[in-house]
Amino acid sequence: MNFIRKIIWFLFVFLAIGIGLYPLLYSFLDMSQGLLGSKSPELQANVIWNTAFRLHIFLGGLTLLVGWSQFSKKLRTARLSLHRTLGKIYLISAFISGVSGLYIAFFATGGLVAQWGFGFLAVSWLSTTFMAYSKIKALDIVSHQQWMTRSYALAFAAVMLRVYLPFMQAGLGMEFIDAYRIVAWICWVPNLLVAEWIIRSNY
Repeated sequence: MNFIRKIIWFLFVFLAIGIGLYPLLYSFLDMSQGLLGSKSPELQANVIWNTAFRLHIFLGGLTLLVGWSQFSKKLRTARLSLHRTLGKIYLISAFISGVSGLYIAFFATGGLVAQWGFGFLAVSWLSTTFMAYSKIKALDIVSHQQWMTRSYALAFAAVMLRVYLPFMQAGLGMEFIDAYRIVAWICWVPNLLVAEWIIRSNY
């Protein structure tokens, strides 16, 4: 069982760091053929949308990079001050990324199905992150940990989107639009169910 947990932990950290660094590609490579390729040239040229998009992906990546460490008991015990600093970085990044994500959700490819999916994701992420913040301010550590678990599960939607979407297109032969509409929901709803299972099992 310990071996299985180590494998799961390794995959969890590997995916969090890998997708957390993914937004850097937008700074060094031409990414116009990826998700951006589904956006109109007019939208890509819009300064407000472009700014919101980049805030969302870069700060969302930062939440993945710092967030996984918050679940390390060794770090919390040995480096409490570092744990708190990383927690503050996560909270600030999540709020900015969540707000910008809510804005760009209105322009999601795939119409209302995708827009509602990503919109609910953004609202849920902002809500759970705020609850995590309010609980630690009230010194309710257990509740804080529970809400942080939910918050990071929603942040992990960025990982699952990039797992599901290629699989549904290459593996199942689905058209991008159809796959994207489904992914807008399944990239995060199952994550919350897993988070609730973890919470019930550990708290």
